[in-house]
Amino acid sequence: MTSSELAYQHGTPTQTGILLVNLGTPDAPTAQALRPYLKQFLSNPRVVEIPQWAWWLILNGFILNTRPKKSAEKYALIWMPEGSPLKVHTVRQTRLLRDLLEERTKPAPMVEYAMSIGNPSIADVLGQMRQHGCERILLLPLYPQYAASSTASAFDEVFAQLKKMRNTPAIRTVKHYHDHPGYIAALAQNVRDYWMRNGKPDKLVMSFHGVPRFTLEKGDPYHCECQKTGRLLAEMLELHDGEYQICFQSRFGRAEWLTPYTSVTLEELGKQNTRRIDVVCPGFVSDCLETLEEIAMEGKAIFIQAGGHEFHYIPCLNERDDWIKALADIALTNLQGWLGLEQPEELTAQSRRRALQMGAVK
Repeated sequence: MTSSELAYQHGTPTQTGILLVNLGTPDAPTAQALRPYLKQFLSNPRVVEIPQWAWWLILNGFILNTRPKKSAEKYALIWMPEGSPLKVHTVRQTRLLRDLLEERTKPAPMVEYAMSIGNPSIADVLGQMRQHGCERILLLPLYPQYAASSTASAFDEVFAQLKKMRNTPAIRTVKHYHDHPGYIAALAQNVRDYWMRNGKPDKLVMSFHGVPRFTLEKGDPYHCECQKTGRLLAEMLELHDGEYQICFQSRFGRAEWLTPYTSVTLEELGKQNTRRIDVVCPGFVSDCLETLEEIAMEGKAIFIQAGGHEFHYIPCLNERDDWIKALADIALTNLQGWLGLEQPEELTAQSRRRALQMGAVK
């Protein structure tokens, strides 16, 4: 039993919980904060799938001595008064989901969030949920498309913490929701709302986070799920093949990643003297470094410098009402059979009294 685990007591009230998980963010836009963050992230064998002894030398001998300063400078460009955009939006989404479920279910599940990398950690939040009586926990990663490096990595950390518990909660996982009707509808309406205010582009670029190509060859469904999300979004927007492009950003290292690369696509569209493009990032439900700096800033510069004219970045779903409603629908679908198992305090007290009368120790 871990030091934070409570001794078992008969008749203890229990509840159902939802744990939202996002990738994570440094605590501050500084090199000092980025170094431990990057070390934790890039030390994960799910993230970097090369022999660990070789990667250890590269990571500690080169990357952690150069990349923290460069990354900190990029984070400083998009940092909000409340903190990192990813964390700010995740906190807001958690609160809005909690409020909506309190309106839709009685009793409502406990809703918390944690980060796979950085703070608040999965270990800390999972422990807090257990201390508040969560016997049933739905793990809901904020990644619509499944990837071993993101979704499975979050699952790994949760189950690693369960190995340390004597009295483990029941766990359910949401693997993906890349084609969920509510998610697709929210994406489409987000784009429509932007076009209502700003007009339509010559081409809509859908940029997803990239992963090494060998992950597809090893059986990771991420590429296929991104393609399906893009196709469903295009169909809902009534776009033809030449009116949109699916591509992949955030390439790292020398290995081949999923193509076409977003940076190359933007450069080619610029060279074609394209009048206007809009870029949306359907795989991110919260704006973050990859959307606000890599796409809205770096991507725009690539397109304009190559000869393009007008570049628009369409923000992520963030706190949109239709997205929060879709998230609630996803959660409730996966909570079927769990909600309503919580006993009223009076019945819980009666159960405890009966247990003590029958000789229970506590």
